[in-house]
Amino acid sequence: MRYAIQAQGLAKHYGETRALDGVDLEVPQGRLLGVLGPNGAGKTTAVRILATLLRPDGGRAQVGGFDVVRQAHQVRSLIGLTGQYAAVDETLTGVENLVMIGRLLDMTRADARRRAAELLERFDLTDAGGRATKTYSGGMRRRLDLAASLIGRPQVLFLDEPTTGLDPRSRTELWGVVRGLQSDGVTVLLTTQYLEEADQLADDIVVFDHGKVIATGTSDELKATIGGQVLEVRPVEAAHLDLVARVVGDILGAEPTVSGGLVRAGVRDAAAVPAIVRRLDDLGVIASELSLRKSSLDEVFLALTGHAAVDKAQLPEEVPA
Repeated sequence: MRYAIQAQGLAKHYGETRALDGVDLEVPQGRLLGVLGPNGAGKTTAVRILATLLRPDGGRAQVGGFDVVRQAHQVRSLIGLTGQYAAVDETLTGVENLVMIGRLLDMTRADARRRAAELLERFDLTDAGGRATKTYSGGMRRRLDLAASLIGRPQVLFLDEPTTGLDPRSRTELWGVVRGLQSDGVTVLLTTQYLEEADQLADDIVVFDHGKVIATGTSDELKATIGGQVLEVRPVEAAHLDLVARVVGDILGAEPTVSGGLVRAGVRDAAAVPAIVRRLDDLGVIASELSLRKSSLDEVFLALTGHAAVDKAQLPEEVPA
């Protein structure tokens, strides 16, 4: 198997804080790797190192077979990068932004204009191409920013939380664009705090927390780590919550969570559910709600880290390169 991205033992320190603490990554060519984690988990630091914007304090990494430190120039010729915020010049039109980047990549003016026209059409921005980008909506700016990262036809694309701040419609539109890139064979590393985003787009997922990789696998494989399904039971009488939790815990052999009047637990064997129902019936407990559903990545993240994926704390991964 050929890998577009490989990293072994990547480390980056800011004083006493370890932004990256021995991270290993492998992304096969043409695949999309979703990197999950809250702010401060190390996602952006990893992207900056792989994109040659930051030197690691330890470990090594290759992109397209080139070392990101010793062969940074070759790496830059292969990659595109879209950061957390649209990096377009608001005083220029959409066409002018794209042509400027094409010229910086040593394209002729004619080639740059042709490529700009192709990308504006692909991202449904042709009608807006002659307008100053300060008149664009947030979703349009993000699409233009992504188009800019594709001017040079990169083999590897880094998307660092590309849908941050977008409304649901704009986010869905951008997902469609990313799916198109996947079908074109572009290798994509996508960092995100939106677990649904990784569920929708990623071939493989890596979970970061406190500068370490704490889990890897496909979405289904990660969900299976906490049980393929989740049982939720809501008793009619709130006074029965503790009793329901004890019954569920005894039969499943795992401590359930109790919140909002609901008892929730991962289930590996669905045959245990009838046993729970019978036990509750014997005890005279009536459930107003009882459901068995697939696990979500949110529940996987909570089980792995003990906290939710979205954490507003700003940690050292936000330190400028």
